Amino acid sequence: MTVFRRGWAVLLVFLLGLASHPAHAQDANSPGTNATGTTSSSETAGNVQEGTAAQSARQIVDPGPFFAAPMGSQHLFGDWGGIQPWLLKHGIHLLAAVNEEFAGNVTGGKQRAYSDAGQVGVEMDVDWDKLAGIPSFWTHTIIVNGHGDNVSRNFGDQIAGVQEIYGARGNVVAHLVAMWGESAFYHNRIDISAGWIPPGSFFAASPLFCDFMNVAICGNPAPDKYTPGTRDWPSGNLGVVARVMPTPTTYIMGALFAVSPHSFNGGISGWSWAQSGLGKLSTPVELGWLPSFGRNKLVGHYKLGYSYDNSRYPDQYSDMYGGSYQLSGLPARNITGQNNLWIQGDQMLIRNGDGQTNGLILLAGAMYSDGRIVAMRDHTWAGMIETGKAWGRPLDTVGIMWQHFDMSHTVALQQEMSQALGQPYIANQWGTVYGVQSHENTYELFYSMHVARATAVQPDFQYIQRPDATTTFHDAAVLGVQITSVL
Repeated sequence: MTVFRRGWAVLLVFLLGLASHPAHAQDANSPGTNATGTTSSSETAGNVQEGTAAQSARQIVDPGPFFAAPMGSQHLFGDWGGIQPWLLKHGIHLLAAVNEEFAGNVTGGKQRAYSDAGQVGVEMDVDWDKLAGIPSFWTHTIIVNGHGDNVSRNFGDQIAGVQEIYGARGNVVAHLVAMWGESAFYHNRIDISAGWIPPGSFFAASPLFCDFMNVAICGNPAPDKYTPGTRDWPSGNLGVVARVMPTPTTYIMGALFAVSPHSFNGGISGWSWAQSGLGKLSTPVELGWLPSFGRNKLVGHYKLGYSYDNSRYPDQYSDMYGGSYQLSGLPARNITGQNNLWIQGDQMLIRNGDGQTNGLILLAGAMYSDGRIVAMRDHTWAGMIETGKAWGRPLDTVGIMWQHFDMSHTVALQQEMSQALGQPYIANQWGTVYGVQSHENTYELFYSMHVARATAVQPDFQYIQRPDATTTFHDAAVLGVQITSVL
């Protein structure tokens, strides 16, 4: 791994050296994750704009979501009395959004429970070329305020929370999600971002994921986003990301992120960047292919990625001699280096209008993590999304998703030892444990209805097989509704 890490250092120095050459402004044509942490396929489909580079060179299309400037997005309150057009003219893209999610299990689980979880988010993306004459430079800031509770925790499932908006935001008025600068060069063939960045918004990312409410897929798939080196929304890591596109339909992207040894990156508020113990690094890399088939331009996104974190983490079962640390009373063995791997893709089969997400789309993928360190070994998913044009509702979206989670053999050995010793189960990255964990399945069906300008109401049904990846509780059926509005 030493050679791997040195190789990334050389690549980064090379890319930064190229940054001194003249460049064009970044193309900003693809929808990303907005201030709610969600992106509606139907809302973003018609909001595609071309940046200066694409208009002048038309060589590289930014595959996104490298930033989420809401250019062209509708707002519930229109143009804010002329304020929005003035801001856009000066390169300031400002978005505020509200998201509320109500959910309750009608059967199964530890107990009947219901809850509301919500968030108010503000995002500002600044084109400094328009604002101050600084070419090819953007800054991006996202701040949120969250409230409510997670109903899944209340009915006994910590693996796949049925509400995406909860946790990690802290009891603060303004939780910092992201604040970074970005510059693109050579007609967008090279893109470099640096600052406070949610790694999962760049790696293993898709704007389709947050059409679904389940947090195990929304934002970024588990288990990668629950590891300290690659945490995702609403957490960030100090880091730098470089993307190179050798052709208009392929890219290679790599990054260096500082790894926080604390439970919350940046503290509970997200503003404490200079935390103690930031000496270790995670180094994700991703290869992507972005084809477009036929005269209807049926777009696809195919990604293969790997991440290595050179921190030291305790083994979930073994002591220094390979036996159970619970039995021996010795400290857990430390393991240097954590590996994550993912492969994913989505493909449009039928086009229903302009935009990269307006049509019938199939998506699938898998993610693996080191089971000696992380309680969830792998996660597999498959789903489908379709817009409502076929039945006269082009701004509506319907989707279905299956997810499967395998917990690690190592954590099962730990839990079996807890049983044998009569001790409480040890909590892991997913929280409280109610039994020996093996696997879990979730199924989700939703219909997002466009009810007003920039506003959607989304009824949602989820079925959780083996809550908390055990047989301790009966399968749970959950009904919910999500309300999202871009102000």
